[in-house]
Amino acid sequence: MTNNIKWWQKAVVYQVYPRSFQDANGDGIGDLKGIEQRLDYIQKLGADVIWLNPIYASPDKDNGYDISDYEDINQKFGTMADFDDLLEKAHDKGLKILMDLVVNHTSDQHQWFIESRSSKDNDKRDFYIWRDPVDGHEPNNWGSFFSGPAWKFDEATGQYYLHLFVEGQPDLNWANPEVRQAVFDMMNFWVDKGIDGFRMDVISLISKPDGLPDGEVPNNGEYGNSDKAVANGPHVHDYLQEMRQKVLNRADMMTVGEASGVDITNAVRYANTDGSELNMVFQFEHMGLDNNPNPALSKWYDKKVSLVDLKENLSKWQNELAGKAWNSLYWDNHDQPRAVSRYGDDRPEYRVVSAKMVATLLHFLQGTPYVYQGEEIGMTNAYNLKREDFDDVEIKQAFKYLVEKTKLVDENTMLNYVHAKGRDNARTPMQWDDSENAGFTTGTPWLKLNSNYDSINVQEALADKNSIFYYYQKLIRLRHDMPIITTGIYELLDAQDAEVYAYRRVGEKDQLLVINNFTDQKLTREYHVPSDAKLIISNYSDDQGETLRPYEAKVYLFKK
Repeated sequence: MTNNIKWWQKAVVYQVYPRSFQDANGDGIGDLKGIEQRLDYIQKLGADVIWLNPIYASPDKDNGYDISDYEDINQKFGTMADFDDLLEKAHDKGLKILMDLVVNHTSDQHQWFIESRSSKDNDKRDFYIWRDPVDGHEPNNWGSFFSGPAWKFDEATGQYYLHLFVEGQPDLNWANPEVRQAVFDMMNFWVDKGIDGFRMDVISLISKPDGLPDGEVPNNGEYGNSDKAVANGPHVHDYLQEMRQKVLNRADMMTVGEASGVDITNAVRYANTDGSELNMVFQFEHMGLDNNPNPALSKWYDKKVSLVDLKENLSKWQNELAGKAWNSLYWDNHDQPRAVSRYGDDRPEYRVVSAKMVATLLHFLQGTPYVYQGEEIGMTNAYNLKREDFDDVEIKQAFKYLVEKTKLVDENTMLNYVHAKGRDNARTPMQWDDSENAGFTTGTPWLKLNSNYDSINVQEALADKNSIFYYYQKLIRLRHDMPIITTGIYELLDAQDAEVYAYRRVGEKDQLLVINNFTDQKLTREYHVPSDAKLIISNYSDDQGETLRPYEAKVYLFKK
């Protein structure tokens, strides 16, 4: 298998959220020139690929995920010439660029939708999903992912249009072959520019079920569950195979699909090793293990994840995709809270050691790891943000719907939930140094900074040889140098151990033993480590054998 490894199977991806990464012109918003200024930093970390969140023209009702022109750059980020420069300079440094492809929906300000809503007989009418009212209300009971109904009534034409997200994000009608061809033409525009692949936003939602039937209404819910009703629709694999033939086979590209609602069976189809669709998918099962007793609050419940449940879930994906499909490995991104706050322990005495521990667990699994900007220096959730500070539309909608309308929670409880799970935790500006605005901008930041930037920043990390940054650098180097991390068989140890996550990676001649203490307690465990075993990485400076200190992580290499 070693000889058949694809470049993206050994790669590590660094995710850049452009508006929060680096501002080069002082307007308080990160931009393409800012990213260009920081390419040496990403190269120093050792990452192979930069995934850019959307940089296309957009009215920014959902921070760029509402696109008004797929072939133009958001003016806040720069120009197409700036992008061309970034792509060239990244390639010169051996870094690949992964674009965010958002084609389940567009902005309501996209020319296609402007034409579509102009009249029922417009040529673009069928580019979107329009339906007549049913008994004077919405065509079905689907709810928006951002609270409220998933339908918006258009007075001018007397019909509703579907928007699974905010009203300004009408869903494209992928059943229309003209829509598919228009999307493929746009993708080829970027392929011809020389980009290296696509991360595909909510790609599992593009095929709507025939007849648009009502969704199941969860307990204490007002609307049907759109995710279960829409995800993995009847023609999604047909559409992706068509995309493969018309776009993706034109170059040696990396593709990853954000697959809401995906299970193992569907994941094997999306990311099959036969290369007929995508290289890998993002699945969310390990993100939803909080066991919320109230489904209406499932996104926001902030209970710590059970380690036994986490082991069971990650092991399922490791074992059942092995040899059939490829895993994406991640703890956080622009839509999730910070990894060290959710899975580690962000208290000052444990932040560094626990951040290294959760990184160790992830980076020795089989799959392609994704590092979200700031994760490599242990950036934490932003507990200093108040309700008036939040920018995220999902958070704003949640306060309006869950606090003000349905009164499922009070404002203080909701604020606690948002501090634990809100998306703005990941979107506060990158912390470069301890100067004003953390070196992110000379202007006023678009989103309030995390107040701990004076002690948690890149400058501090690069000056400390024992920092989280250099630990990530070593993890990435090991992945590049050791084929067993890419190809070895995964074996979970002690599935019911609620305190330690230990597993093996077994190769033809060697094996790795990966041990992670998920508690702030000193523990004792015996894993029968051979006397000739080599400790290849650890987050403590010495090895105390069977004794595991708080959040200790260590990895041994030895012969089979």
